[in-house]
Amino acid sequence: MPNFFLRPSGFRTRRVALSWVLAGLLVVASTSCARAVGDDDPAASDDGRPLVLTTFTVLADMAANVAGEHLRVESITKAGAEIHGYEPTPGDLRTAEQAELILDNGLGLESWFAKFVERVPAPHKVVSAGVEPVYIRDDAYAGKANPHAWMSPVVAETYVQNIADAFVELDPANTDDYRANAVAYIGQLREVGAELDADLSALPERQRALVTCEGAFGYLARDFDLQEAYLWPVNAEQEGTPKQVVRTIDFVRDNAVPAVFCESTVSDKAQLQVAEDTGARFGGKLYVDSLSDAAGPVPTYLDLLRYDARSIADALVGDR
Repeated sequence: MPNFFLRPSGFRTRRVALSWVLAGLLVVASTSCARAVGDDDPAASDDGRPLVLTTFTVLADMAANVAGEHLRVESITKAGAEIHGYEPTPGDLRTAEQAELILDNGLGLESWFAKFVERVPAPHKVVSAGVEPVYIRDDAYAGKANPHAWMSPVVAETYVQNIADAFVELDPANTDDYRANAVAYIGQLREVGAELDADLSALPERQRALVTCEGAFGYLARDFDLQEAYLWPVNAEQEGTPKQVVRTIDFVRDNAVPAVFCESTVSDKAQLQVAEDTGARFGGKLYVDSLSDAAGPVPTYLDLLRYDARSIADALVGDR
């Protein structure tokens, strides 16, 4: 995905009429997921700070930690949304018209984003730039990069650096604050990484196999010495096919995997079948593509990493 230029010093106003685009998307609005920021007039929530949009809630939380008080950060997709096949609404475009910058994951995650960004005036930054990809090994996605790089706190440091660079280019007057916020947040990521390592190190060698619905844990598996298996590599229209279920059942049986998991944004029906047919426990739902709302278990990205690691460890070795 191309990396569009960022704005130079200052906040130049660029408002492009989008009426022709909005009209073309009115039909989409009736079936799309709700926006995290609401579909009403974006000016209603304008507090005077430059607006930065992200494609999903995990990136919004990262960006808000780097932005501090200087920027208003909002997510296009709401908490709980399935982001791979999201369909932008006219409200999303109205909000994007007010944005000074849009941050996206890249690596093929947001299949809808390329067309979206063509229709809005804001430049954008790909926050996974420079990440060493983990490549998908099978199915129709074989040879493509796994897009879920943020699921490893080690890789997330690159995200934070890229976000800070984008903010410095957008708003050089506050460079020192963005850099300091990034350093502080990377320190928190490293603390969480140490906690993850402690949680996952409790797993015996024969139980270091993570079986999920989507293959979203390739980077975590690589950086924390786990074996990964999954029903499907990337969320798509065809999920939990008989071939995928049989393959996963064979893996769980062959490796005596004690528990299997699914992600919070997809149906767990196929994985429950795997658990029933193999005798493995269903270890619960893990969070990947979205944070929860403020009252849920993972209102922040750091909470998401902690929650997933402890859920995995507890299910594979028994509640501690």
